[in-house]
Amino acid sequence: MKKSWNALLVTALAAPQEAAALNNSVGLKPHMGWSSWNVAQCNAASARYALATADKFISLGLKDLGYEYINIDDCWSTKSRDGAGRLVPDPAKWPNGIKPVADKIHSMGLKFGLYGCAGEKTCAGYPGSQGHESGDAAQLAGWGVDFWKYDNCYTPCNQNPRPQTCNSPAGNTRTWYAPMRDAILGVQATRKLHFNLCNWGRDQVWTWGAQYGHSWRMSVDNWGDWASVERIGSAAAGISQYSGPGGFNDLDMLYLGSSKINANQGRLHFGLWAITKSPLVLGLDLEKISAETLAVVRNKGIIDINQDSLGKAATTFRPPGAAAPVGGKIYPYWAGPLSDGVVIGLCAGTSAGTYAVNFKDVPGLGGTRSYSWKEMYTGQTGTGTSVSFNIALHDMRVIKVTTA
Repeated sequence: MKKSWNALLVTALAAPQEAAALNNSVGLKPHMGWSSWNVAQCNAASARYALATADKFISLGLKDLGYEYINIDDCWSTKSRDGAGRLVPDPAKWPNGIKPVADKIHSMGLKFGLYGCAGEKTCAGYPGSQGHESGDAAQLAGWGVDFWKYDNCYTPCNQNPRPQTCNSPAGNTRTWYAPMRDAILGVQATRKLHFNLCNWGRDQVWTWGAQYGHSWRMSVDNWGDWASVERIGSAAAGISQYSGPGGFNDLDMLYLGSSKINANQGRLHFGLWAITKSPLVLGLDLEKISAETLAVVRNKGIIDINQDSLGKAATTFRPPGAAAPVGGKIYPYWAGPLSDGVVIGLCAGTSAGTYAVNFKDVPGLGGTRSYSWKEMYTGQTGTGTSVSFNIALHDMRVIKVTTA
């Protein structure tokens, strides 16, 4: 029997005030999917885009590779709540409401996500969830929503009136993320939601995010250029220990296909996000995706590394004789454990050239034995005690070394 909205609200209101963690068997691996914002901003927050993208997940073979979340970003609702305080889907964008779309996407073996905000308004000026957390969580559960991205605009601020982006917050972001976390726990008997904290990396969210959500944005936005890839990717090295099954550092959407990123940079972007166990969320129009970009995002070997059951993020290491890392720049040498081996990332982040590494210097390998390896972009394979690649500027090689 389906629960009424009022029954769900009562359940939500019974949520614990201080939950130990949002541990509900969701987010055991980095989530994979698509988000609407980079496609057409507010205009993409519609049933039409959601259903067309779901069809593309099937026809392009993305579903079979693990891409499953169809996430609609800001602007999906009307500018005001209804008389009962509920969020209202924009009837022009959702003529039949949210639930039929979610049901259709579920029938395709996929999942559906929506966007909200912890403040008074969303970043685009739509109703935020402050003071409405329990009711909103109940609505999401009733609609069959699987994913809830929760932004940080118009939140408590020492500036008056509240600005969209506060530079002097009135408190710690945990203060306004906890009520929604608890509300989601309150409806988990009805619906288990993936809770994505989009607090822009404030208050060192990676140190506490696992107590509040399943993934957390560890930086400000990816603006679709090399500077963003460099800024975000380099920062991921220092917080790798905080990612693991049930909670992952979110490096923001993949901006592959951007006119500001060339093919080499796209491979590094995807490869580095994958080995650091970031969610792999496509931020592009799948109706217009190029064959070159499609080949990157469908690289099964790299996806398998991202989705490895161990869930451990790669970080940098310094081989003998190598220069020290430089803040804000992509370091050449990365490695991380896998359930059956080790992944090595070689990045030509600052200069083209030959990049080589002896396996004895790689964390998790060591010794003088010979290993089998495969590079995931070129398909090259081999055995031995080292690997070496000539890599063009801003390109990357992703090598899986098998120990099992």
